[in-house]
Amino acid sequence: MDIYSVLIRDFPFLLKGLGVAVILLVALLIIGFVLGMAICLVQLYGPRTRLVQWPLIMYERVFRGVPIIIMLFIFYYGVSGIYDISAFAAAILAMGLRSAAYQSQIFRSAFKSVPAGQMMAARAMGMSRLKAIRYIVFPQAARHAIGPWTNEFSSEIKETSLAYVIGVVELTRQAHYIITSTQGNVLLVFAVVALLYFILNRTGNSLLYALERKLAVPGFEK
Repeated sequence: MDIYSVLIRDFPFLLKGLGVAVILLVALLIIGFVLGMAICLVQLYGPRTRLVQWPLIMYERVFRGVPIIIMLFIFYYGVSGIYDISAFAAAILAMGLRSAAYQSQIFRSAFKSVPAGQMMAARAMGMSRLKAIRYIVFPQAARHAIGPWTNEFSSEIKETSLAYVIGVVELTRQAHYIITSTQGNVLLVFAVVALLYFILNRTGNSLLYALERKLAVPGFEK
C-alpha cells in the first residue's frame, strides 16, 4: 500500500489527533485566561505589599523563563511521583500555568491603556471600586487585549504539538504513528499535519480579528 493510500486510510486518526489538540488548546487557554486575569487584577488593584506582589512576579518570571518542554517533564514525571496524573492532565496544567504568565501581562497592559481618569470619575460618581472595574475599566481593557491575545492563541496552537513528548496522542503523535507503522514519506505526512495546524490557526485568528473589529473602541481603530 502506497503512502497516499495510507494517508487516506489513516486521515481519520489525524483528525482525532487534531481534536485532542483542540481540546488541549481550549483547556489551557481557559486556565490561562482565568488565572492570568486574576494575577493581573491583584497586581493592579490588590495590596501593594511584597508578601502579595513578589510571589506573583516570581511566578511570571519562572513560567516565562523555563522552556515549556521542561515544564511538561516536571509536571508529568515530577508530579506523577506524588500524585497519579495522566499525560493529558499534566500537559493542560503545565501549558495552562505557562499561558497564564503571558496572559497576565497582556491583560495588565490592556488595563493600563485605559485612562486612569475614568476610574477616578467613576469613583467620584459614587461607584464602588469593584463596580468601576467591572463596568468601566474591564470592557475597554478586554477590547484592547484581543489583538495581543490573538498572538497568544497562535503561539499556544503550535506549542500543543510538544505534548507528544510525554505521550499525549495529539496530532503530531498520530503522524508519528503513521510514519512508524508504514515507514512512509515523512515529508508528505508532516506536510499534511502542517496544513491542519495552519487551517486551525487561520480559522481562530480570523474569528478573533472579526471580534476585534466588531468591538473596536472608537478612536482606537487600526
